[in-house]
Amino acid sequence: MNKLKKIFKHDSSSSSSAQQPTSTSPATQSQSASTQSTSATSATSAKNASGVLLTTNYGDITIALFKDQVPRTTANFATLAATHKYDNVIFHRIIPGFMIQGGDPTGTGTGGSSIYGSKFADEFDRSLVHDRKGVLSMANSGPNTNGSQFFICLGPTPHLNMKHTVFGQVVDGMDVVDKIGAVRTDSGDRPLQDVMILKAAVF
Repeated sequence: MNKLKKIFKHDSSSSSSAQQPTSTSPATQSQSASTQSTSATSATSAKNASGVLLTTNYGDITIALFKDQVPRTTANFATLAATHKYDNVIFHRIIPGFMIQGGDPTGTGTGGSSIYGSKFADEFDRSLVHDRKGVLSMANSGPNTNGSQFFICLGPTPHLNMKHTVFGQVVDGMDVVDKIGAVRTDSGDRPLQDVMILKAAVF
């Protein structure tokens, strides 16, 4: 954990326009109480998270969150990670040189809800733009339709500025992102073999 925080502290300071990352939506009593308590604790700690570690079947990706600039969006992502909503979820859409997209628990690209309900509003900060590899941003199906889906840029994508909320940056594991971005896909940009988030954790 200290290593992750050190990575974050050190590094966080430092396509076609038709392409858009999209998402659309169409125990016992004591065990239940314990689960609810654990979930509540995880959700509370997630609000103060500085980053998220995604453990994938290709390796680890460490992400720094811009919680001061876009607090609602980072709280959504961190809380979903802390409450295991991203565990065993695939990257369902990959476009080489553009982005890798995941976060849909249905794996179809049409699902996923936020912690605020089904969808929540865009949260833009003009200092946060799609200007480099490793930028983390929200996938949507139009203005104010953020849910659980996100994407990581494989290069600058300025045509997405002020259309998709930027809320984080990969600070370690960009080589893993590049490997994922190079996997073979079908005609619908879906990987031929599953690329999966095995576990997500906040720090």
